[in-house]
Amino acid sequence: MSREFPSDASARRPSVPVVVGTVAIGGAAPNQAPVVVQSMTNTDTADVAGTTRQVAELARAGSELVRITVNTPEAAAAVPRIRERLDMMGVSVPLIGDFHYNGHQLLEREPACAEALAKYRINPGNVGFGKKKDTQFAAIIEFALKYAKPVRIGANWGSLDQSMVAALMDENHARAEPWDAARVGREALIRSALDSAARAEELGLPRERIVLSCKVSGVQELIAVYRDLAARGDYALHLGLTEAGMGSKGIVASTAALAVLLQEGIGDTIRISLTPEPGESRSREVIVAQELLQTMGLRAFTPLVTACPGCGRTTSTLFQELAKTVQDHVRAKMPEWRLQYDGVENLTLAVMGCVVNGPGESKHADIGISLPGTGEAPAAPVFIDGQKAMTLRGDNIASEFVGIVEDYVARRYAARG
Repeated sequence: MSREFPSDASARRPSVPVVVGTVAIGGAAPNQAPVVVQSMTNTDTADVAGTTRQVAELARAGSELVRITVNTPEAAAAVPRIRERLDMMGVSVPLIGDFHYNGHQLLEREPACAEALAKYRINPGNVGFGKKKDTQFAAIIEFALKYAKPVRIGANWGSLDQSMVAALMDENHARAEPWDAARVGREALIRSALDSAARAEELGLPRERIVLSCKVSGVQELIAVYRDLAARGDYALHLGLTEAGMGSKGIVASTAALAVLLQEGIGDTIRISLTPEPGESRSREVIVAQELLQTMGLRAFTPLVTACPGCGRTTSTLFQELAKTVQDHVRAKMPEWRLQYDGVENLTLAVMGCVVNGPGESKHADIGISLPGTGEAPAAPVFIDGQKAMTLRGDNIASEFVGIVEDYVARRYAARG
């Protein structure tokens, strides 16, 4: 699905896409590149088997870029082996190396790691300190130039360069009308990213190989920072609310911040930084990112089910069970359907619970079913392409409806050659 922007937003995207592996990020020309979903592993990267499994899981869930921690010599040595295993599995997702403090040393020690990664992520707040900062930053940029890799320069609220903060505080004290502390903090983040990007360009890294991010954990702060960052440069931007939290809190906070920015045309890659529930799959953050983009009409990843929330007319749980069955079925089938059928991700489905809105909502979907509410006749009309096609009855409605969906997909969507 192509991305549509507000009339003034195209200038906020980089003029030329940043290419990470086989994935294009940004580009101001119409339909040049969609917003890209990114995720990150939480395994010890030195654990080759475990990290490979999690990267593959994230990629199969739909993550188009996966970031891995590279913090020790053992982790750096593992990266090319992880890349090799993924390639053998047919998982081509680009890998981003996340470096803090010692990235210059690890890239020098393990050139195979530098080559296997599709992008490097560095934090200007801890790439080096004092006199070493410039040389260590330059060393990483030199590796990016040598191996033709893009770099994300990611400033973070929790790890700002304190010397820069102190300098900005001094500047602020000298103002006739000093800024408040929050504005000074935002300025420190933005300057950290933009000054580092300018230095990278001075060292020879092309602008089209630079991605910027300024992470904070507050919704309003993130919106303010990225609006300012977008207005002051045309670099590709990675969006994410850092330390968003667990469960619904993390989902709501991330969605509240990113939806505002995306609607304004700001952002080229996104990550939903959820804290997983104990035992929960890491891939949930990918699904949330996809659903955010899809519900905003910016991308299409998998058929989504419009479903009735329930009321006093729907005392049966049948519509809830059917909605879950259908949603689980299409998600499970998408890896197969994506390879077989063009456009199947745009399929729309509806599972409704009574006669009030059921038939109308069902007609708006490609396929919809209106289940009987309390006191209604035990019949479930099915609508296909806006027309009533049949009525289901009995104990096998769920399996019959799933079969109708399968038949429709095979009939409507063109098979890939």
